[in-house]
Amino acid sequence: MKAVNYVGGKVTLLDVPPPSGPGVRVKITSAGICGSDLAILDSGFEIAGIPGHEMAGMLADGTPVAIEPVIPCGNCQYCRSGHYQVCISGTERIFGVGRNGGMAEEIVVPERCLVRLPRRLDIGTASLVEPLAVAVHGMRRAQAQPGDRVVVIGGGTIGLCAVAAAVAIGCKVSLVARHDHQKMAGARLGADEANGEYDIAVDSAGSESGAKEGCEWLRPNGKLLLLSASWGDVILPGLTLAAKEPEIVSSTMYSRDGVVRDIDNAAALLGNNPLIGQLIITHRYPLAAAVEAFEMARDRKSGVIKVVLEP
Repeated sequence: MKAVNYVGGKVTLLDVPPPSGPGVRVKITSAGICGSDLAILDSGFEIAGIPGHEMAGMLADGTPVAIEPVIPCGNCQYCRSGHYQVCISGTERIFGVGRNGGMAEEIVVPERCLVRLPRRLDIGTASLVEPLAVAVHGMRRAQAQPGDRVVVIGGGTIGLCAVAAAVAIGCKVSLVARHDHQKMAGARLGADEANGEYDIAVDSAGSESGAKEGCEWLRPNGKLLLLSASWGDVILPGLTLAAKEPEIVSSTMYSRDGVVRDIDNAAALLGNNPLIGQLIITHRYPLAAAVEAFEMARDRKSGVIKVVLEP
């Protein structure tokens, strides 16, 4: 089968054997290119083989599914309490990093990874369930409540997913974004322009300025949610921290709250609001055009938000 790989720091399309072993076979219909995929590629970070952790597809019987791309150990204290996002097994549990991911024609995953989709959810947008779950988890970590004033810093996929998740909770949401097309998407999802002070500031940019700007927008004793994975140091303004005493909340991936997974809530949200997928997925490419797709994913000025590969 055809699959994407990183060879010598470049995106390459290879012929590889079909996946085998125990689990459920999924025919991939879409795989999103995440900012972390670009960061991994540029850094030379070693992955197991096939990238791609944002994915959706069809089972053999035609059932559409998204995939929660983690296999936690299930035995450590964190897994037992539902916090499998910090499982001690490390990156080997993550599809597209420690094991083959979804930028391929097929994948085999444990049944626990399957996310059943609402009937009203278009399979063409279902790869967004994974990044939306990141935002759902972050809002839960920040304990966002209806009526909270939330400002999101950064208008990429995670930032717009954060807007959608906060609006769904009933928060009053503002977006600070660099590009006009991001601002327009945010407005259609329910965000206005930032003004005043906020209960929660969400750094979804992952840049040196994102967390700092978030602190500036916060009210005293507000919460700074670090939602975007940063590959560098997070620098915070010391005097502002001293003056406002904000709570710093970090967030990674997704987990479960009781018996309900963040990713299942994300699937329900995406099904309830088709506009999320329509606005965030801006470009689609066949798997054969993976090199071009990755280049387009870097070009934020051209109107790109999310690029997906469709095998």
